[in-house]
Amino acid sequence: MKQLLILSGKGGTGKTTIAGAFIKLSKVKAYADCDVDAPNLHLITNQIDDVQNKDYYGFPKAIIDASLCIGCGVCQKYCHFDAIKKNDKYYVDNFACEGCGVCELICKSKAISMNDAIAGELMLYESDAVFSTAQLKMGSGTSGKLVTEVKKQMKTNAGSAKFAIIDGSPGIGCPVIASISGVDMVLIVAEPSVSGISDMKRIVKTAQNFGTKIVVCINKYDTNIEKTNQIEEYCKRENLRFVGKIPYDIDAVKAINCGKCITEFDCPSGRAVREMYKSTEKIIWQV
Repeated sequence: MKQLLILSGKGGTGKTTIAGAFIKLSKVKAYADCDVDAPNLHLITNQIDDVQNKDYYGFPKAIIDASLCIGCGVCQKYCHFDAIKKNDKYYVDNFACEGCGVCELICKSKAISMNDAIAGELMLYESDAVFSTAQLKMGSGTSGKLVTEVKKQMKTNAGSAKFAIIDGSPGIGCPVIASISGVDMVLIVAEPSVSGISDMKRIVKTAQNFGTKIVVCINKYDTNIEKTNQIEEYCKRENLRFVGKIPYDIDAVKAINCGKCITEFDCPSGRAVREMYKSTEKIIWQV
């Protein structure tokens, strides 16, 4: 199964908007939202009901059995994450606990145990297509592992689907690394601004380290023609395939606010994305 991953170096470039449009245009039978910190692809693909939920367990967390605790305070002294607190009795702050297990090891009264903790929720939508996504629980640090589970869930339930589109998360952190692993091609959505160019270069370098095929597009290109030209020149220097430019379009804003894809409207941005999809589709099947 060919997998196209859509990324951006920073938030707000229009990555999810383009991912949603590609999903509609391709009529793809398998897709995923790997932005587990703030998933919102379901809002524009109308996947809201008929969802299968499954708890995701990350690192274990410490629990103190108050009936066994002798109140010596050794666990609090040696907790490097300041996760062990005391009111009348000692207890563990789950948001601060990193699951290292030191407290369990040094507790003489055996009052501390490490227990599986829910770190997020996996969600699977199955109708005419399979859609896999997840929501990370606040304070959890296992985003990369959860992304891996999202992709695994998509592939396991994709059946005979030959093509999948994945909406990644912005930046170059753990969820992005996990998203890139194993995909056939990355489409990077760039923004013509100082920060947009800087962050684009970082995500390009990250993807290059994986040896993954990379293509680039520019969203809202006409808001800064000078920066747009800089991005195109950069792509030439780095031998990156450039697949299109999308203009700033007030109709795109209206579509998004209505929970629609921009290709569902006859507007400049929608037409540009249609052409960009054709170019991208040709390239991924050449990989």
